[in-house]
Amino acid sequence: MKTPPKMRDLAQQLLSCEANEGKTSEPVENTTLRVYEKLRQSLVGFAGTAGFQSLASRALAMARSEVPSLAAAQVSADGALRGLGQGLGQGLSEFGPQIEGEEDSAGQYPASNGGIVVIARLLGLLNLFLGEALTLSLLRVTWPGAALNDCSSENGRDA
Repeated sequence: MKTPPKMRDLAQQLLSCEANEGKTSEPVENTTLRVYEKLRQSLVGFAGTAGFQSLASRALAMARSEVPSLAAAQVSADGALRGLGQGLGQGLSEFGPQIEGEEDSAGQYPASNGGIVVIARLLGLLNLFLGEALTLSLLRVTWPGAALNDCSSENGRDA
């Protein structure tokens, strides 16, 4: 099953917002980790560490079906994302700077899209369990001033 385009769009919005807030000297691949960590901090306060860890583990498992190179990644007991890149502590080369991309003929995304797929899957689970209004509310608290589009409507507008 592929990541829903609306969740990929929402994940892209968060990554763009975070990239605009980031320092220009910071590597681009750190943007995905910053988004993940902000989500983790926000959601741990809402659902607790165990609740977030469970949600993030499920999101990662779902993302692996689209991005097999995420096989080495793990969610630790505190909800942190571990095991990405060429080895622990080596950065996020799996996430890379490209967050837009086409899927291959097998319906899988390249490794460079791993980050957006993980974030999109996490957002999709939040939307499923909490509903759109609460999910967007949590995101707006975490990214105040971000113009986040609706999860359920095309291009953020009601039909």
